[in-house]
Amino acid sequence: MKFGSQLIHGYSSFCPNTGASSTPIFQASTYHQPDIDCKGKYGYSRMENPTREALEEAIANMEGGSNGFAFASGMAAITAVFMLFEQGDHLVICEDVYGGTFQLATRIMPKFGIEATFVDATDLDAMEKAIRPNTKAIYLETPSNPTLRITDVRKASTLAKKYDLLTIIDNTFMTPYYQRPFELGADIIIHSATKFINGHSDVVAGLVVTKTKELGEQVGFIQINCGSVLGIQDCWLTLRGLKTLKARMDHSVKSAGIIAEWLSERPEVKKVYYPGLETHEGYEIHQEQASSSGAVLSFDVGSKEQVKKLFDAVKIGIVAISLGGVESIYSYPAQMSHASMTKEERDKLGITEGLIRLSVGLEDTEDILDNLEQAFAQF
Repeated sequence: MKFGSQLIHGYSSFCPNTGASSTPIFQASTYHQPDIDCKGKYGYSRMENPTREALEEAIANMEGGSNGFAFASGMAAITAVFMLFEQGDHLVICEDVYGGTFQLATRIMPKFGIEATFVDATDLDAMEKAIRPNTKAIYLETPSNPTLRITDVRKASTLAKKYDLLTIIDNTFMTPYYQRPFELGADIIIHSATKFINGHSDVVAGLVVTKTKELGEQVGFIQINCGSVLGIQDCWLTLRGLKTLKARMDHSVKSAGIIAEWLSERPEVKKVYYPGLETHEGYEIHQEQASSSGAVLSFDVGSKEQVKKLFDAVKIGIVAISLGGVESIYSYPAQMSHASMTKEERDKLGITEGLIRLSVGLEDTEDILDNLEQAFAQF
């Protein structure tokens, strides 16, 4: 069964009791137990719920993993994975990681005795030098957010195995449709399902998939006992969005490639970051490990003043935090996703005052280009 069909039929996608074509919303906190000595399949919805179970089965199937878990947000999912580690442990993390992950690793996890070293993950030698005797995992985003740096996942995973480390991949930008981290050697995959997997800007959700049942048992224990499960209504909405992932991504990616090429020719734009451009650093690696360049690109217009002019002139799409919706979303990383970093840290990573991240939606491509054309006319 190919991926598009799996999205619709590759899990328990209909109700076995009624035949309903949509997984029902089981809006229940608890379940009757007919025999206290023989617990039923479902007992309490923090621990198990049929709607959430369907979503978790679906994402595990899509990624080719053993176990899937649905969390109340992407950051809840990342936090649960970080809680696999103990006092005295150390992680190696890509330096251009999502701002929320950066704050978690630098301001919260140190309180529990868990340390992190941030490295340029495109440099495997630097990554290896950062490994300590107490290092337990390598944590990656590829493409990274927001400058879309590319890490060679296969080589990074091989390095991790050399030192008996876990490889953790945030696969939000690529989704399981375009990038298969388990096939490249990863052990744990994380998604902000708020983004492309749900795809409609109406849910906040996170997903984790483990390669092995052993890791799945550990993540499941954390999920249940910390209680950060995804609400049932949001599970249903995410399942609904998942069914159209391929169709949505096919359109958005085609548009993103055209827009990236167009932006690269504009005199108002200093630089374009997009893995589909042959000039993009890591282009060849990305082409080998992913089947698409994705629907997110970033471009630098030189200054905050120019950013404000463009945002004030945007008529199609929205200016907002997040990405992956049906509408195009313009974001300003310096004051949104990466505001927690210092200016010096952002500048080092290329997250300048003039950088804009664009998540391309489902609008007609020509309308997006015309919209940008009139916005640039304000410069």
